Amino acid sequence: MRTKKKIILISFVVIILLAFWFCLPRHLFNSPTSFVIDDNQGQLLGASIAADGQWRFPYNPNVPDKFKACIIAFEDKRFEHHPGFDALALGRAIRQNIRSGHVVSGGSTLTMQVIRLATRNNRTVWQKLLEVIRAMRLELTHSKAEILALYTSNAPFGSNVVGLDAASWRYFGRDPGKLSWGEMAALAVLPNSPSLVHPGKNRLILLKKRNLLLDRLYRQHIIDATTASLAKLEPVPDRPMPLPQFAPHLLDRVKNDYHADRQSSTRIKTSISSALQQNVTDILEKHHRVLKANDIRNAAAIVLDVESGQALAYVGNIFHTSDPELQSNVDVISAPRSPGSTLKPLLYASMLHDGLLLPNSLIPDIPTQIAGYHPENFDLNYDGAVPAAKALARSLNVPAVRMLQQYKYERFHAFLRRMGITTLKQPADFYGLSLILGGGENNLWELSGAYADMARVLNHYSRYKGLYNANDFHNPCYTQTIMPKPVLEKDGLMDAASIYYTFQAMEEVMRPGDEMLWQQFSSTQRIAWKTGTSFGFRDGWAIGVTPKYVVGVWVGNTNGEGRPGLIGVNTAAPILFEIFRQLPVTRDWFDMPTGAMVRIGVCHESGYRASENCNHIDTLWVPQNGIKAPVCPWHQLVHLDASCKWQVNSTCEAPINMVHQSWFVLPPSMEFYYKTKNYQYQTLPPFKPGCSATPQQRPMELIYPKDGSKIYVPLEADGSRGRMICNAAHRQSGIKIFWHLDDKYMGETINYHQFALNPSPGTHTLTLVDANGSRLQIRFQILEKEK
Repeated sequence: MRTKKKIILISFVVIILLAFWFCLPRHLFNSPTSFVIDDNQGQLLGASIAADGQWRFPYNPNVPDKFKACIIAFEDKRFEHHPGFDALALGRAIRQNIRSGHVVSGGSTLTMQVIRLATRNNRTVWQKLLEVIRAMRLELTHSKAEILALYTSNAPFGSNVVGLDAASWRYFGRDPGKLSWGEMAALAVLPNSPSLVHPGKNRLILLKKRNLLLDRLYRQHIIDATTASLAKLEPVPDRPMPLPQFAPHLLDRVKNDYHADRQSSTRIKTSISSALQQNVTDILEKHHRVLKANDIRNAAAIVLDVESGQALAYVGNIFHTSDPELQSNVDVISAPRSPGSTLKPLLYASMLHDGLLLPNSLIPDIPTQIAGYHPENFDLNYDGAVPAAKALARSLNVPAVRMLQQYKYERFHAFLRRMGITTLKQPADFYGLSLILGGGENNLWELSGAYADMARVLNHYSRYKGLYNANDFHNPCYTQTIMPKPVLEKDGLMDAASIYYTFQAMEEVMRPGDEMLWQQFSSTQRIAWKTGTSFGFRDGWAIGVTPKYVVGVWVGNTNGEGRPGLIGVNTAAPILFEIFRQLPVTRDWFDMPTGAMVRIGVCHESGYRASENCNHIDTLWVPQNGIKAPVCPWHQLVHLDASCKWQVNSTCEAPINMVHQSWFVLPPSMEFYYKTKNYQYQTLPPFKPGCSATPQQRPMELIYPKDGSKIYVPLEADGSRGRMICNAAHRQSGIKIFWHLDDKYMGETINYHQFALNPSPGTHTLTLVDANGSRLQIRFQILEKEK
């Protein structure tokens, strides 16, 4: 019998102990919290109200010493010593309540108040007993500092304000650590009667309670008499203040990332510099006031630290919420937009990396039609041929398309994905060659990050002794994250030499209004930069790179409306350079990575690897894969008569009488434009009378149309069929060309060989014959408009 009673007693005790141990929920507080972002120094950048309509900042383990002194003196003077409940305070409360006949004091400790805030139960004698038990249980597993922090973060401070952090900003517009004794004492008395003592109402009651607390602090020798007297002169808070909104779009991004499980907390310490953030915001606002005169309403900018990829400034849009037309809430930094020409440097670097060209290899710049795609340069002019670096610096479209045709758009699409570009949702065939001119979509976040990746690789080349860190390629971040350990490999996604030459070409771009005079000032920042303008003048871009920073700017309308004059160099570039002036200025530049280069002979005229026919050879440093670059295709050995005035061949001249000379010869279509821009170019002498040119020596070429073209000729305004304009080039100036369509003579041209034709739908043959009897023939198809 005794054993049975003993077992029952032990079981009872165990049950009591288990009930005591598990009387607290695993998480005391589950209420939604505000999203809060701080700058890199811990200062508030912005916050949003919680889902339940409360201003409730996330739990903060740090309690200011002033608040700790105030709240203990006001609420629980034996807090540091009791086990969760204060017997003396409870006894006094019971005696006061009996004498008055109603509840005038609860006798609750701060620990008990934490339990009440967590459980939100009715205030009855039974619940008071449960609070005591749970308070004791809380004291077993939490330190006094942790309990005080739980109270401080969850106590009500009047209206819809919960927690000291939110109260400090709502009532005083400052961080709690910067409050005075008078301000902190005013907040410390609020949780005791939040419904009665409300800032803006009953201010005399609040003032009286605060002053009584200050007197108590003085009596307890926590503050001196002077501090108490001065604190009493401070006004108590009035109406709640709006919280800072220095980075509203970054705050929205944090919200989205939290809901997508990319962030684990609703309070984030960001990498943003408050001073730079405000300066960038002011710069955008200043330019916005000018741009809106042309109905260009939106702008965004980002500043990245190259080494870490961290965002130092994040201004997602002009923020005027009172004007609905601005669509201020749209974060353009993360919005997919047409990037215009901003991908051209990535293609140039990729082709250098793969040895498909050298930095100054000549690229054709002539009227081009590829499978119905007809790109044009922005100025509608052509150079015939242009060095690849100059084509990039001048942002010429036709050379870029021809480079992509050589590189293959499928390959470039895959490369961009490897660079971290996630906005290209469609397969490569969907974009085709238009990908290089903005036919896809990118956003400022990833595109600026790609430029930062390139700068980081170049900076790190010497550090890793010629190896590449795979982790150097990553998207930007807005938090102060620890970078992963280097993963070194022999070959990188882009080699340092290719990136170096890309930045060299980008540095040569003429800055707005400077006319290259910036180079004369040693204090001016060296910047590699690129602009972009989307089709229809809908987006203006500018991205700049230095060894330390990347700045990205977008200007346009969030609704996609195009505007005349919305050109990257005119709208985004001035903002870019003004932002760079806010950053530390240095003339330091990227070191030339000679370890990733080789010295080879390069043809001076063509920029290709020198062939045996090249007369002027430069020995230059090029990326290592440059040894695989094509040999110069345009220097050839020509045969002249003894006077060197005529070309000859074995059909009209004895080999012993020939003069053999190396000559830089471009195809007729390239030559036609090239010689107008390059006066040193020497055209080939004509063939000696009686000598006939071989097919390889054909003196004329059709610029448009090309053999096999499929052409649609639109109707004129009056409904009549329009005309197609054909262009041809001939090496010999002043010569006549006779035009035939389907063996029918159409007319002749001299010097400027352009001819308008009106062929019917179907397949046609175009034949050109020059005055010397040389013949050129192509076939093309005219498409009929679908009904």
